[in-house]
Amino acid sequence: MALQNLWDFIQQYHQCLRSPFFPVLFSLSVYLGFCLPFVILDLLAPRVALVRKYRIQQKNDISWGMMWNCVAQCLYNHVMFIFPLSVIHWYYRPTYHPSDAPELHRMILEIVACLLLFDFQYFVWHLLHHKVPWLYRTFHKVHHKYTTTFALTTEYSGAWETLSLGFFASINPRLLGCHPMTEMLFFVLNIWLSVEDHCGYDFPWSTHRLVPFGLFGGAPHHDLHHLRFKSNYAPYFTHWDRLFGTLHME
Repeated sequence: MALQNLWDFIQQYHQCLRSPFFPVLFSLSVYLGFCLPFVILDLLAPRVALVRKYRIQQKNDISWGMMWNCVAQCLYNHVMFIFPLSVIHWYYRPTYHPSDAPELHRMILEIVACLLLFDFQYFVWHLLHHKVPWLYRTFHKVHHKYTTTFALTTEYSGAWETLSLGFFASINPRLLGCHPMTEMLFFVLNIWLSVEDHCGYDFPWSTHRLVPFGLFGGAPHHDLHHLRFKSNYAPYFTHWDRLFGTLHME
């Protein structure tokens, strides 16, 4: 009943949901909203010892210039690439929204399935872009400009990386036949986990500490990838890196 009430509330804004502007504004606002608390922490870290103690790379501070550079690149990609593709998709494939909300157990299973599928796709994509020098130089090197991770580096990448990873995230719910509400929740969770991966902080309540048996790498896992380049290619879970011998934890 709670899911149905939520879906009915969302459905009140069906005209906005069907707009070609919605995918861009939705992803951008969710992303920047998740980044904002970490931006504030980054500004406090040089002056507040309690904040700095949770930073993974405590000796490196984040400047306004670094932050603005990342924001500018993110806005450029959204305006120049993501928005035109959203318009094309809106024109050729109008959005359909059923009246009934998804069942809770099915929604949870589909979100987990989408995450696992995206994790595998990203691992293969990421590994190839590190092992093939031309792919790294041409496409992925931009994302590795900063060896110190902070939240806004999440979407600091070129057009190819932004679009290809965005394609994986958007196609998976369609492949699995997910409800539009499930798709939206998966997008929100995927963006949050990506931001948390790049946030540069290791809190007692971070996701990797809540998931048992070291199955989830989290921010320390990905920060080490940016620092060392040659390990920890999976974005979230650790099983693919374990299987391929590319897992490294300090």
